[in-house]
Formats: sequence, structure tokens, C-alpha cells
Amino acid sequence: MKGGWAGKLLRVDLTRGTVSYEPLERELARDFLGSRGLASKIAYDEIPAGADPLGPKNKLIFATGPLSGTLGISGSRFTVVTRSPLTGAIAASNSGGHLAAELKFAGYDLVIFEGRSPEPVYLWISDDQVELRPAGHLWGRGVWETDRQIREETHWGARVAAIGPAGEKQVRMACVVNEMYRAAGRSGVGAVMGSKNLKAMAVRGTGGIRIADPARFKKAAGETMKKIAGHPVTGQGLPALGTAVLVNVINAHGMLPTRNFQTGVFPEAEKVSGEAMASSILVKNKACYGCQVACGRVVGVKSGKYQGSGEGPEYENIYAFGPAVGNGDLEAVALANHLCNDYGLDTISTGLTIACAIELYERGYLPKKQTKADFSFGDPDLVLDLIKKIAFREGIGDLLAEGSHRLAEKLGHPELAMVSKKQEFPAYDPRGAQGLGLAY
Repeated sequence: MKGGWAGKLLRVDLTRGTVSYEPLERELARDFLGSRGLASKIAYDEIPAGADPLGPKNKLIFATGPLSGTLGISGSRFTVVTRSPLTGAIAASNSGGHLAAELKFAGYDLVIFEGRSPEPVYLWISDDQVELRPAGHLWGRGVWETDRQIREETHWGARVAAIGPAGEKQVRMACVVNEMYRAAGRSGVGAVMGSKNLKAMAVRGTGGIRIADPARFKKAAGETMKKIAGHPVTGQGLPALGTAVLVNVINAHGMLPTRNFQTGVFPEAEKVSGEAMASSILVKNKACYGCQVACGRVVGVKSGKYQGSGEGPEYENIYAFGPAVGNGDLEAVALANHLCNDYGLDTISTGLTIACAIELYERGYLPKKQTKADFSFGDPDLVLDLIKKIAFREGIGDLLAEGSHRLAEKLGHPELAMVSKKQEFPAYDPRGAQGLGLAY
């Protein structure tokens, strides 16, 4: 196969512990273009109707696209496709970083996991050498420790996609985290990974990517880069302030969902904005593979009760642990983001589920005998405590781990769950941009 695709996929039978290689169908790749389209078509064809999302008949697909690993725009992206335990529909959770490029360099377009391993395992891919390895010693560990340990066991330059305790506990909003900080966050793909006893996938590739017409592609990529550099958002706003540049802008338009969507304006937006981050906790910028924008933020809080360092928070994470829960403490938002990365939790669904729980409590629908504590908007310590409880399904966290739809429905007030098809809304209030209502 010529032009962007490696032309080969891996099929991993976790039940039998075997790996097989298949050619990528040229017509399929042409007709269902891109990682999401191709993997969704495979999922539609191969996952049986009515399959339990957390059962062995479900499949988990890591997919790249024809631009992955090239200098083309968004060449860092890959998609994780499966049947979602949160919605019951097809999940297509996207992530950046360097894993997509590494998988292409190893010679594979997709990895399809099927069945369920009898014991915890991780997949190690080193070009044409592929094997399942025991992961019992990693079970129970966070994403960051898992990532470091696997690279010690394989190769320091390997790119690792892993689940944390939330995925192992099959929390319906668990995500897959690659390279410690990039996340295929939405729809509970990490829970599916956990249901298969698959702790991680690590990839090291030393090959290249074939381009049909290298000269024309290089010219087109260069022209695109010039446009990106010349645009005020991608050339100035995002490099300077990251995706958090949106906080004040969205708030000014009445679109920043606050206190479980009770309003679209957060009075303390400035405190959790990109400008506030740049002037206080920002350490440096960081880019995904082949990206000139470098909108990623590396932050550090060196003192106080919210100490921590790592990548993020991005705009959506700020929304989830800031305005959505009524919290104006940027350092607490950053720590909440770090905890979700390590535990393997989707920040959007986690934050909105906590926000839903707080509103249910304040309205008297969630009794204190269940929460064992007072719930109120604007309490960052409560949020941090609930994140851990959700990840480990401890106490009230076991109920919240099912997501806001199931939480609110169980308590008789599904109208307080801000969801579409059982999945929590992202950081845009449609009352400020009505077209979003149709999208949701």
C-alpha cells in the first residue's frame, strides 16, 4: 500500500494470548478515510450487536490515519474505538502526543484487541517483534508509575498507552493515557481496556512512512504551516496561552458552563484563565509530534496543599474542575488534572459528574447518609477527594463512577445530568451559541 498507510494491522487475541498480522484492505482505507472512519467501520462489522461493552465480545481498536506520523496537520493523532460502556454507542476517543507516529514507524496502522486475557498483560511492539507480557506487577499502579516501569523493561524511548486504577475498576469514564499526560479521554475506553485485563500497550518503531509524492506533500505541508503561523489563534493565542486562552473569551460570550450548567458565566474565570496560568504556575510549553503550535502546558505548584507538576490543565480540564464545580483556585484545578492523568479518568465526565452530585445534594436529592460529607460548589478539597473515590470506587465514589446520567437517574432526577446520549457535555454552553445545541 502506498501513500501514508503502513499497510498492515495487528490483531491481538487476548483470550488465547496470540498475535497475528493482516494486510490493511486498500479499498476499506480509501472508503472510510482517517483513523476514526476506518476503525468505526471495523468496529461496526466485527463487534456483535448487543455485545456487552465490558464483555469479551467487545473489541478495542487503536487506529492511526494516513497523516499520522507525517508533517501533515494533526499528524500526531490517533483514535481509540470500541463500544462505549458509558453510552452503549460507538466510542471514538482521540489523543495526540507521539504514540501514533511511533506505531506507524513500527509498521502498523491499527491494533485490534479482542477477547479477554485470563491475567493482566501489556503489549510490547518493537517493529516486527510483538509480544504479550505479564502485567500483574503493574496492576493497581497509576499511569505514571506504569509508564516508567514499562520503559525500564522495554526501551527508554518507547511510547506507552496505559490505564490507571479507574480503568482496572471499570469506571465508566475511565480513559487511556499515553505518554503520561495525553489522553484518549472520552466514552470510557479505559474501562474497556481494564475489562480485558490489558494494562498497557508500549510501542517502539524505527522505520519510516512512504509518501506517494514527497515533493508535493512537502510543499503542501509547508503552505499549511505558514497559514497556521499567520493566524492570530494558532500563531499567537495558542502558543502563548495554550487552549486555556479560551477561558476568558468563552466566559465573555456567556458560554462557560458554571455550577453544572446553571449559568454560562463564571465570576472567577480570570483566576483560572490562560493568562493567570502564564503568570503563575506555567513552566514551559510542550508540543505533540510534528506540531508547531505547542499549545501543551507544563505547570508546577511548588508549595502549599496543592503541590504537583506535570502537563495541563487544558481548557476542557479547567472547565471541568473550575467553573463546572464553582472552583476558582487554579492550583487546585491543576492538581485535579494531574490526579485524573495518573488514575486514568476522563476529566470532562469526572468533573461534570461531581458537579451533578453537588447540585443533587444541594437540592436535597442526594442525602448526607450517602455522601458522608457536605457537598457544595466552590469546594476544591471536596473535588479532589471525590476524584480519588471515583477512581477506586470507594464509598460514594462507586455511585459516581457510573457517570452523571446513571447517578441522576437512580436518584429520580435525570434532568440534572448534563449529558447527550449519557455522556457529559464538553465546555461550551449552547445558550451562548445555539448551534451547539444541535451538535449535542
